[in-house]
Amino acid sequence: MASRGGTFRETLAVAKAYTEARSQHGASELLDELISAKPKVEHTRFHSYAELKEHALGVLGQARTVLAAKATAQEMEDYGAFVLTLAKKVAEAHSEHGQAVSQEEEAALADIKAALMTPGQETSPATPPTG
Repeated sequence: MASRGGTFRETLAVAKAYTEARSQHGASELLDELISAKPKVEHTRFHSYAELKEHALGVLGQARTVLAAKATAQEMEDYGAFVLTLAKKVAEAHSEHGQAVSQEEEAALADIKAALMTPGQETSPATPPTG
């Protein structure tokens, strides 16, 4: 959950990440499909951070399950890298307490990495570079 002033910057970071991803059109059919659609904004009001986290990680788990059944290993890797890059850009969009990425955001990024891993996978999807 964004701190004061962060939501606007984080929304812009999502838009910028999609624009950057579109510049790589053709690299992956799956990613081309994802970035061709406008990101869906869910307007559900969660009562707590824990409820939001549980919902978001559940959605990522559902996406992972669908992809595991239908996508290639490379597409799974590409999807994981895209989601992690997007999450990292959002985390870096608004500094909090003098940090580019807060401890809470670092923990959220770790949870996202874990949610993207398929059962039995020993390493997480490609981690986007910091910066």
